[in-house]
Amino acid sequence: MLRIKMKQLFSIMSFFVFVVLFSTCSAPKHEVKEYNKGLHIVPLPLQLTEKEGVFGLNANTKIIIQENDEIKPVVTQFNQRMTSALGQALAITSDTPSKNYIQFSLDDTCDQGGEGYCLSVTPDGVTIKSKSPRGLFYGMQTLLQLLPAEVESKSKITSVDWDIPCVEISDEPRFKWRGMHLDVCRHFLPVDFIKKQLDVMAMYKLNTFHWHLTEDQGWRIEIKKYPKLTEIGSIRIDEGKEYGGYYTQEEIKEVVAYAAERFIDVVPEIELPGHSLAALTGYPHLSCEGGPFKVRNVWGVEPDIYCAGNEETFEFLEDVIDEVTQLFPYEYFHIGGDEAPKKRWETCKRCQGRIKSEGLADEHELQSYFIKRAEAMLLKRNKKLIGWDEILEGGLAPSAAVMSWRGEKGGIEAAEQGHDVVMTPGNWVYLDHYQGSSKVEPVAIGGYTTLEESYGYEPVPKELEAEKAKHILGTQGNVWTEYMYTPEIAEYRIYPRIIALAEVGWTAKDKKNFDGFLTRMDNQFVRLDHHGVNYHIPLPEGPSNNVAFLDSISLTFTTTRPIDMVYTIDGSEPDESSAAYIGPLSFSDNTTLKIRSVLSSGKMSKVRTINVKKETLLAAQAVENVASGINLKLKEGEYYSVASLGSTDDWESRTLTDPKEGAKLFDYKEPSAAVLSGYVEIPDDGVYEFSTDLDQFFIGDRKLIDNDGEVKRFSRNDASIALQKGLHPIKAVFLNNVYGGWPHIWSGLRISYRKQGAEKFESIPLENFKH
Repeated sequence: MLRIKMKQLFSIMSFFVFVVLFSTCSAPKHEVKEYNKGLHIVPLPLQLTEKEGVFGLNANTKIIIQENDEIKPVVTQFNQRMTSALGQALAITSDTPSKNYIQFSLDDTCDQGGEGYCLSVTPDGVTIKSKSPRGLFYGMQTLLQLLPAEVESKSKITSVDWDIPCVEISDEPRFKWRGMHLDVCRHFLPVDFIKKQLDVMAMYKLNTFHWHLTEDQGWRIEIKKYPKLTEIGSIRIDEGKEYGGYYTQEEIKEVVAYAAERFIDVVPEIELPGHSLAALTGYPHLSCEGGPFKVRNVWGVEPDIYCAGNEETFEFLEDVIDEVTQLFPYEYFHIGGDEAPKKRWETCKRCQGRIKSEGLADEHELQSYFIKRAEAMLLKRNKKLIGWDEILEGGLAPSAAVMSWRGEKGGIEAAEQGHDVVMTPGNWVYLDHYQGSSKVEPVAIGGYTTLEESYGYEPVPKELEAEKAKHILGTQGNVWTEYMYTPEIAEYRIYPRIIALAEVGWTAKDKKNFDGFLTRMDNQFVRLDHHGVNYHIPLPEGPSNNVAFLDSISLTFTTTRPIDMVYTIDGSEPDESSAAYIGPLSFSDNTTLKIRSVLSSGKMSKVRTINVKKETLLAAQAVENVASGINLKLKEGEYYSVASLGSTDDWESRTLTDPKEGAKLFDYKEPSAAVLSGYVEIPDDGVYEFSTDLDQFFIGDRKLIDNDGEVKRFSRNDASIALQKGLHPIKAVFLNNVYGGWPHIWSGLRISYRKQGAEKFESIPLENFKH
């Protein structure tokens, strides 16, 4: 009996162990992160059906491929990702096991076009089919997005289960042209940065990289026949120092090959006839006036352009185009064509002679003549010309395509004429615009384009009938780098808006939904973290960084899209466990408020520190015999910081009473420094917030605003102070220089204020200042 009982006990224990082991095998080994729950594919596929179950990818999973060299590069990149995240490569075979496999195959039965694919995930295995290697590559990108976000890690991850939800996907892009433009002339960006962007572009199925390589501010591509283009034309003087950089032809080839591996076509841009000052600095005889020139260190449009009447200009461009086209295999070649002032052509004897000899009506037709000659050079080399919408002026070259950037009008006109068009209107796709308040974001060129606005762009204008709409090739995000002083700032502008535009270019119009996109982006942000991308996180907006009050004050914060905010009032840095902002914050004592935004992944924005200070009214001063105007001390010289002014007294003194007189005193080409002093009349008792782009601004002995060492544009250092009605002494320092490409005088000498509670600032007129 004892033996029987022992056998029974053993059976019971064996069954219990089996149950425990079975439960352990079938249950997830790790908790699934919130951002990994559900499907997060970006861009959203054309057709997606969710099925029951998951496919568990593991170290024993095999990759099945046909004996086809075209497929191998796709599989190699997939296996590189597996090697990084799983810690080992997956075995590759041509045999088909019954389960635990991922199969890549070229298959005409997947009727989704040349870039489309069919993806099937079952508990036994994964199949990706396409008519082309490019389609397989995009299917592979979708497969990676079905895996946890940690698959993008550059090192082995042991904290997740590599489960892929069972789905059936049939997918293809809406548009042929899905691109990103990058200006490397205003600010040079190294090869490693370019490759990084190509990696991320590939993740989101972007297929065109528009590389803006020449400008007034720098020539960035080696041309062996014309070495001065880079020896001289790649270097400018910024804040008294040399700034430059260019790509050798070997580096260009390296980038083009890297892009090709990711099925990204590279379109070079060589600007003509305008934006050519860097070239003219090295070869001034190609201009109308002969120089000498300096590479432009100021943003904006340069009047000196290539001389259209000089035959040597076209010989030069023929040589340049010949070298460049050999480096870029893609069919399109961008010639710019934008912002070409005709001022020099109007007075140039050779250009006027060309107009007469060719029977042209005016300088606009001369530009058309110029563009058509460039097109002929490209056609000889089997390239298609594409340019900004100004190439429409004076008549469009027959085979040219247009990028419509000044709104959609140019694109509509070109499509109506039967020309292909890439829609790139600034309101939606210019990624140098602000995506948050200019009062809290790093300085930008201006404009305001939120993530939602970029996502909501529709590339096919409603004015076009279906027959003409077929000429819309697609769209791209344009990245102009005037105010992108570092690679980190460039990424801060680019992401996540370029990902929104990736969905605009790929996903069917009726399937787009911004709220759904935001939900899916929670997962994508983690992927970007693994690539080290410095993407934009909306900052808390509202109050300035220095807030005064009399009795108590309530501060309200907003963000440009729904996102949590956390804050502290004890001086510590806020983290995920800090108090959540759920409404206005009230203060009746001096407080240092620190607030930041936080994503669902835990990634946080920069901290905004708000100094909240209780004040009494600063007493006005009794001053007799005052008159309107302000005192000004002026001295010549290049000064890039207030400290560089030193303590010398060699100032020229005068009094300004006419606003126009102040503007006439300063020209950025003749640098100088000025100190303005006097009194400002405050109309009523109260707290006043001041704003200025001047370097420093004092009220009494208090330095209220300090912009020293920054680009003086779109004041980001506003501050408030409690003032009694009457006259208050003020002082302001103004350094008339070019800082970060922005001539300070272009901001003017304005000082603005608003009484606490008022919506808008008002510029204080000169007559309200006293001396």
